[in-house]
This record gives sequence, structure tokens and C-alpha cells, in this order.
Amino acid sequence: MAVPYAQKMAESQKEISISDFFSKNRQILGFDNPSKALLVSVKEAVDNSLDACEEAGILPSIHVKLEKVDNKDRYIMTVRDNGPGIVKKQIPHVFGRLLYGSRFHSISQSRGQQGIGISSVVLYSQLTTGKAAVITSRIGEEYPCYRIEVHINTKTNRPQIESSEVILWDQPHGTEIIVELEGRYQKNKKQSVFEYLRSTAIVNPHVEITFQEPDGGISTFRRVVEVLPQPAKESKPHPHGIEVGILKNMLKYTEARKMTSFLTNEFTRVSPRGAREILEKANIPEKKVPKYLSLEDTQTLFDVIQSMKFMSPPTDCLSPIGDLLIRKGLRKEIDSKFAYTVTRDPSVFRGTPFQIEAGIVYGGDLPQGEPVKVLRYANRVPLLYQQGGCAITHAIERINWRPYGLEQRGGKGIPVGPAVILVHIASTNVPFTSESKEAVADVDEILDEVGRALMDCGRRMRSHINKKKKLKKVSEKYDIIKEILPDIARKSASILGRDEPPLDPIITKIMNVHVFDSGIVFREKGEGESREKVTEVTIKYQNYTQKERTFRVHVKIPNALIQGIYPEKYTLKKNIIEWEIGPVAPARSQRMGFSVLGLDKDDYDEVEIYYSKLPGEVIGADPL
Repeated sequence: MAVPYAQKMAESQKEISISDFFSKNRQILGFDNPSKALLVSVKEAVDNSLDACEEAGILPSIHVKLEKVDNKDRYIMTVRDNGPGIVKKQIPHVFGRLLYGSRFHSISQSRGQQGIGISSVVLYSQLTTGKAAVITSRIGEEYPCYRIEVHINTKTNRPQIESSEVILWDQPHGTEIIVELEGRYQKNKKQSVFEYLRSTAIVNPHVEITFQEPDGGISTFRRVVEVLPQPAKESKPHPHGIEVGILKNMLKYTEARKMTSFLTNEFTRVSPRGAREILEKANIPEKKVPKYLSLEDTQTLFDVIQSMKFMSPPTDCLSPIGDLLIRKGLRKEIDSKFAYTVTRDPSVFRGTPFQIEAGIVYGGDLPQGEPVKVLRYANRVPLLYQQGGCAITHAIERINWRPYGLEQRGGKGIPVGPAVILVHIASTNVPFTSESKEAVADVDEILDEVGRALMDCGRRMRSHINKKKKLKKVSEKYDIIKEILPDIARKSASILGRDEPPLDPIITKIMNVHVFDSGIVFREKGEGESREKVTEVTIKYQNYTQKERTFRVHVKIPNALIQGIYPEKYTLKKNIIEWEIGPVAPARSQRMGFSVLGLDKDDYDEVEIYYSKLPGEVIGADPL
């Protein structure tokens, strides 16, 4: 009897390891070409270092070094951090085994979750150069430092140790990885290692990064805050964030002995009362053992869960950057005249919590006639590729930016003007378009939240632009009047044989406007521990009308120690100073001011002025 062909096929059918798969499909992980591969390798190593340091409560200090190998398209990449280190037995698995990590089953915000990142760099290195990765790590001063050379066995997805030794190391704790890989170094490009590190420093102002380029040049991105981000807490899955297959596995492996305890213990936002209601609607006994639930009952349970309403998932599993820190990061790296940032309230898509932060900087040395620069981030990681296929870009393109002060052909697309737009999405599960995590998928809830955040930024930018334009116009008009009017008055008086008339009533009649202007000066007083940081704020009101004015001025102040408020006729309400001003005679002015203690330079960089009980045209302030 002839052997069936299916049996012949069966002889050649075998399991393929994840390492073997990615070794033949490395483009899936972002290693498309030499220049991108070098950038991705640095990114994965730096992301690993940042997560490790933050998890251990250590302010990260990271050193990145690239060395060219002879005349080949090869580089030796060294990334060293001051993190907690890795225990010896785990070093080979962390760097020499794909899908090995500590956060895959965790529902909380982090840069990496799949356990692929750094081990994919080791895999790419050995594929392109055949050389092992060299890992050095130490977990404390009183512990030895280990140096291990490791390969990945792609057939088994297991580490293969080439050598292991104890060495002397001048670092008390930390980890260093050295790999030789095929790559191409690009300088002064949007998608370069330098730009990635610079972008990382903007949204991680607590990090210090030193970068040594292949030509020996050294750049340092210094930390501007000495405080770590608020750590994100782990969370249980939300009932609306699962699929029927996930529910089936949860039922199979739970330690719960009853369905009620399964629902309340394995999910967030399910109360005992809610669990009983779910089971009643699904016609499942409360005391049923979860692992014995049939596939039909599992599907019914899933359908009931999806049909019910639950509170949104908790948001303490998110760790947003915060308005102030984003603004500090932007100010540190980008020279501009205006910066505004906003952090939206947390929201939810498909049971997954997320939060959008956005910022705009405008003016300064930014180019006028070019498309605005877009900085995209997901969980504090820059997204440098696939800008056109990203939800963040699509949200920007959907907004008509012309009313906000930027050029935009046809009212859609990336706007043109001297501005930089930053958007950060923080989530326990960012919906990337691929495993390489280069772009965010078009989820309606995310598109809407990004749009709202950007329109908020746009309104503030428009207010800033209009205020500056009007102040400039009024100033120019006043200068012209002050220059011409005295000559006219003098000549008219000479012709008529009369005394020169007072000019103030004429000037106020021509101007007929109220003008507010403000100034901010940052000073550091004293030295050492007694050094004091003081931000001095001055506000000037000019009455260019023909009537005496009495009114109120309201100024928003930062959450800090305020002193030296003048004039003394004021009230302090939460974050508002309210002055009773007047009477102020025509052509006269009134000054106000205060000092803020303890803030760094640019922490408070624009004065928000509001007024009430002041009729007529007002420039430089908004009605309350």
C-alpha cells in the first residue's frame, strides 16, 4: 500500500521557536535596514535601563557609546546604567531568551512588556556579526560583579553562555551591555540616535544621558528634576477589556473555588453584588467551580459581561508625565517664546485605561515656513518612524489649525509655522499597529482625546499670538503719536499764538484702549544650602482712555510660596490673586506684582491676567 502523502508531510512538520521565527523575520521587530537597526538597538537598551532604574527608585544615569569597527558597516554599541543590576542566574535569560520578562502579565504602564526588546538586539547582533553579547552587572557594592558572554540558541530559544567571570568594576550597581552589530550611523537626521536620546530627555526630565558618538563627540542631556515619576500600580483586567478566549483561560487557571469569588477577585470594578447579577443573568450557579464551566456557558458569561455597564478601570495604573515636567523638558531642549502643556483626565478604550498629554511651543528660533515638528510618545518612549500611519498624526491632521495661528493648506494636514507639537499617550496597553511599536492605531477614543488636548493647546497659543500682536500694534501706535503729536501741538500753538495744549487728553482720545503687560524675572539669591530661587512677576496697567477707572484684576498663580504682593489691597483665593485697582486717571498707569519662591527657571513662564468691571477694549488680559 502506498504511503499517504499526509504522512510524508507530517514527517517534515515541526515546531519553530520564537527565536527562529524572528531571526528570519527581523523586520517585524523594526530591524528593517542598517540605520534603523542601530537606532532600534540603542532604543531597546535605553528603555530597559529606564524601566529598571525607575522600578528600583533610582534616578537614571545612562551612558551610550557607539564605536565604528574599521571600514565596515559595523558598530560596537555600549549602554551602561546605574540601575539595580541583575542577579547572575537571570542575566542569560534576560538577554538571551525572547518572551522572557517580568511585566508580560502585569496590567500597568511601562515602556516594555513583551520580553522581546533587548533580547532581539542580541539576536540581531549575532545574526549580522556572529558575535556574542557581553553583559556586565552588579547588584550592590558588597556583591561581586559578573561579566557574561551570551548567545541565543534560535532552535530552542534558550541562552547559550560562552563565558562567565567575576571582574572588578568601579560601579556600585548597574548593568552594561556591549554588542557588535551591523548598522549605519546618521547624524543631524530626524530619525537618528541623537534625536531619539534628545526626545527621550524631553519627556523624562529626571534622566541624565551621556552620548558618545562614533567621531568621539560627547553630548550630555542633563536632568532638570531630582524627582522620579509616580510609579504606576498594577491592576486587574477590566471586564470590558477581555475576549472570550482570555476568559476561558482565566477560568481554567484561577485559584477561585466559586464563580462569585472568581468574578470579584480576578476583575477590577466587579463587586459581590455585581457578580451575583452577572451569574443570575447568565444562569450560572454562584457556587459553580470556574474550571468546570463549559464552553457554551463561558460564551454566555462573556456575552452577559459585555452587555453590562461597569465603572471605568482605575487609573492609578497610569503614570502621566505632568504639565510642568513636559514644559520643563520642552524648554530645556527647544528655544521658543511660548510653551503650553495640558494633561487630560484619564479615559478608556475597550476596557483599557489611557491618558493623553499634549504640548505646543511657538516662536523663538523655530523655522517659519516649514511644517511644524511633531513629537510623538507612547509610555514616555519616542515614536520616530511611521509618522504618517499613527493616530497621533491623524488627530493633528484632522484639526483646522488656521484659527489658532498656523498655516494649513486646505484646512487639513500637518500645519506650517514656527511651532513644535508634542503628544504623549500613557496606557497599560498602547494599541500599536505592529510588534515594532512605531505607531499608534486609529482608536476613536484616542483620536478624540488627542484632538481635545491639542485644541486646548491651540486656543492658548492663539491667545498668546493675538496678545503679542495687539501689544506690538498698540506700542507702535503710541510711539508714532508721541513722536508726531508734540510737533503738531507746537506748530498749531505758534500759528494761533496760544499756549501748547496738554497732550494726555488727546493721546487717550486717539488710543482709547486699556493695556496690560507683564514681565517675569528669575533670580537666584545666596549660595549653597541657603541659595534661594525667586521668580519676580510684574504687571502694568495703562489707562489709555478718557475716564478714570476702578476695576478688578485677577491673576493665576502657581502652587508655590507667594510673597511680596503689591499693592496691598488684594485677596488671595486658592491659586488666584485678586486686586481692587483704582481709581486710575486717564494716561496714568498702575503696577502690580508678587514673588514666587522655590520654582526653577521657566516653571512659571507666562502670566495669565483676567479683569472684571472694566468697560471698553482691553489688550493683554481676558475678561473673567
